[in-house]
Amino acid sequence: MNEGSTANAGWFEGLDRGDLDGGSEAIESGSAESPSNWPERAVETGFAESEDDYYRALHETTMRATREAVTERERADDAQLVHAVRAMDDAERTANELAERVAEWAGSLFDVDGAGVGYAREVAGREPDGPAEERAVSLAQRTVELAEEADSLRAFVERTTPAVAPNLAAMAGPVLAARLIALAGGLEALARKPSGTLQVLGAEDALFAHLRGRAPSPKHGIIYTHEYVRGTRAEDRGSAARALAGKLTIAARVDHYSGDRRPELDAELDERIATIRAREAEE
Repeated sequence: MNEGSTANAGWFEGLDRGDLDGGSEAIESGSAESPSNWPERAVETGFAESEDDYYRALHETTMRATREAVTERERADDAQLVHAVRAMDDAERTANELAERVAEWAGSLFDVDGAGVGYAREVAGREPDGPAEERAVSLAQRTVELAEEADSLRAFVERTTPAVAPNLAAMAGPVLAARLIALAGGLEALARKPSGTLQVLGAEDALFAHLRGRAPSPKHGIIYTHEYVRGTRAEDRGSAARALAGKLTIAARVDHYSGDRRPELDAELDERIATIRAREAEE
């Protein structure tokens, strides 16, 4: 701490003039109870030689804070999110498939039947007796490890998506938001798509069948997993899917082009879905 500094001296309290890293952290996390003449206090506490020197220090430090914020955003970009959510889905799918194989194999070896990753976990804890049991138990252990990796990837997606797309994550949920970004090929690509395209992302097979005249037009893709679509009665799901897709499209554009959080988008969607669901009570 500089000699002569006082309590509540501002963001520069306890900093040396050239400590840009410390200054950047102080600007990010610091606060004051009330406004004050900070340049004057900086001179009084010995942090700066003059008011001009204070403003030079402030400029240097805020530039460092901005660069660090940009770097952090780049490290949490949508490309990493796309890899993570695809890996999560692959790991979950493969773990479930292997769990079925474990259940079939272990069912022929042990006196307890079961299914799913939970049963694989039970098998993984057994002491094998003989080569066949060794291999079945080993496969069960690998299955459990893969399921645990899927859980870790899901936790990463849930932490990362709000940093990459705060409005989309809040409105769709982190995992669905990440899947939409992955299906579109990135946040920028998603932001450029019309709401009608976003609405059917994940339903490409059904859409192609429709275009070939073999099936009706799909009303929704993976956004069906959202409670606002899945939890709406069948007759109104098309309206709910369009409303959700429209707001998700706006959210993706805000996230890509400005990045600021806009809670009013959530409120507008809530109101629209409430109106759609009210139709059932009126009939």
